[in-house]
Amino acid sequence: MKAAICYEFGQPLVVEEVTLDPPGAGEVEVTVAACAICHSDLHWIRGHWGGETPLVAGHEAAGTVSAVGPGVSGVGPGDHVVVYLRRACGQCFYCQRGQPFLCEGKFRLDGESPLRNAGGARLVQGLRTAAFAERVLVHQSQVIKVPSDLPLDRACLLACGVTTGVGAALNTVRVEAGSNVAVIGAGGVGLNTLQGCRLAGAGRLIALDVSDEKLAAARVFGATDGVNVTRQAAVEAVLALTEGRGVDYAFVAVGSSKAIVQASRMTRRGGTTVIVGMPGNNDAEVTLNAHDLTEGRRVVGSLMGSTTPWADIPRLAEQYRQGQLLLDELISQRYPLERINEAVEGLERGAARRNIIMF
Repeated sequence: MKAAICYEFGQPLVVEEVTLDPPGAGEVEVTVAACAICHSDLHWIRGHWGGETPLVAGHEAAGTVSAVGPGVSGVGPGDHVVVYLRRACGQCFYCQRGQPFLCEGKFRLDGESPLRNAGGARLVQGLRTAAFAERVLVHQSQVIKVPSDLPLDRACLLACGVTTGVGAALNTVRVEAGSNVAVIGAGGVGLNTLQGCRLAGAGRLIALDVSDEKLAAARVFGATDGVNVTRQAAVEAVLALTEGRGVDYAFVAVGSSKAIVQASRMTRRGGTTVIVGMPGNNDAEVTLNAHDLTEGRRVVGSLMGSTTPWADIPRLAEQYRQGQLLLDELISQRYPLERINEAVEGLERGAARRNIIMF
């Protein structure tokens, strides 16, 4: 099969023939139909998060089950599935507390990648998935069945960006109807945070970005107001729209320490700042005003939208089918695997919401 390999951080990906191990106990092989490119993939292949090469990235995938290992239940060959990037054992401290996105269980695939290049060298299985490839091998907890009439190029969006953004609003903090909300960053995750707040029934929804084009897209996803932070001071603009009090919830959908500080300053007393975007630097730090926090303000981190995938992904799929959740509007362009570098560069320039590799 073919896969796009990162041999050196910051260099173009190379499409080559690779081999994939057969599924072991509790593992599932999926033939990938579509894989969206996420900013987390950019961080990996540019070396922002360190790690090792050669690497196969890609984690927003959907496809068809092609083989299962011993002990797999719930899915079988031919099923349409979303491939999720986090594994869950169901037994550890976090899984038992309803937080499978924090699972600390150990899996066979943690120890040895199932991928090899033509020379026999092991390839790193990026983000536990390695979906810039025609097939993937993952643990059964990473495979979520979806209706066969859900187009797989839309289904793949449910693997990360949609669940991260929508889940931050609906799961992490459970935005109340009528709330005033600000979302910093109107990229893929920010747009989904906006529509999560819209689904929750939020009142005023303020999008902040440096791009007028992205602010226009934000209105499609539910924003009632847009602030271009190159022309207006972010905090002052939000305070002016909220009678000087600030918003009930301020979401940071970009990986910026400065944006986190701004979000905390535009959050009202008793309100909540939610950190959704992943910083490009593992050592990023933030300094917040302690007095502001003593006035009841909270700062909350959100990992993967606090998602329980086997419950949330089918629900989101149904909301799409009913016209409540926007997915089509997230797709900028579709590319074959051979043009993956072009697709990556488009996202990196900020010219795309989600570019999708089609197999």
